[in-house]
Amino acid sequence: MSSPRDPIQVALVDDYDVVVVGVANMLEPYRDRVVVAELDTNKAVIDDVDIALYDSFAQPESDHDEIKTLIDNPLARRVVVYTWNFHPELVAMARDLGVHGYLSKALSARDLVAALEAVHAGEIVVSASAPKARNTAGDWPGRGEGLSDREAEVLALITQGKSNAEVAALTYLSPNTVKSYIRGLYRKIDVESRTQAVLWGVRNGFLPDHRRIEHWRGGP
Repeated sequence: MSSPRDPIQVALVDDYDVVVVGVANMLEPYRDRVVVAELDTNKAVIDDVDIALYDSFAQPESDHDEIKTLIDNPLARRVVVYTWNFHPELVAMARDLGVHGYLSKALSARDLVAALEAVHAGEIVVSASAPKARNTAGDWPGRGEGLSDREAEVLALITQGKSNAEVAALTYLSPNTVKSYIRGLYRKIDVESRTQAVLWGVRNGFLPDHRRIEHWRGGP
C-alpha cells in the first residue's frame, strides 16, 4: 500500500492516443502527487494502480462494458469516469456499476488532481457539471484544425458509421444540436459531405483502437 506521501498511481484509459497523451500532459506538473501509468496499444499496465481514470471520448456505446471491466480488474483499486457528459442516466449507470468518481472535464488540472486525491482517500466524488466552463488543457483529435471537443466526439462517432439519430441518442444531445455540431465541423475541416467527413476522420485519427481495453483485460 502507498504511504500518504507517495504519489497516486493512475492509469489512463481511452481508445485514442492523443486523448491519453493530453490528459497525461495536463497532470505532468503534479508528478509529486500523481504518477501516470499510461495505457497504449503497445504496452499493458502490469502493476497495481491506485486509480484507473476512464476518459469516455467518443465511445459512449461501449462505456458500460469498459467501465465494468475496469471495476472487475483487481489491478485497479478504484475507477473514475472523466467526461463532459453529465446526463443523469449516465451518472446513475456509472454509480450503479460501482465507480468511485465521476469527474468533469471542465475541472482545472489542479482540481482534477485534488479530486483524484479525494477518491484515493476513500471518498466518492461526483463533480458538478459545468458545460460553459470547458477545460482546454487536454487534447483530442482535430484540435489543431479548430474542432471543439464536442465537435471532435461527434465526428468520431460519424466516422464509426453512426447516423445523426444514433449520435444524438448516444451523446444525449438533441438532433438539432448534433446537426449544428456537424455543420460547424464540416466548415472547420473544409468538407461538404458526410462521406468526405468520414474519409477525413479516417485519415486523421478518428477511429478508435479497441486493442487498448483488450490489453487492460490481459489480452494480447
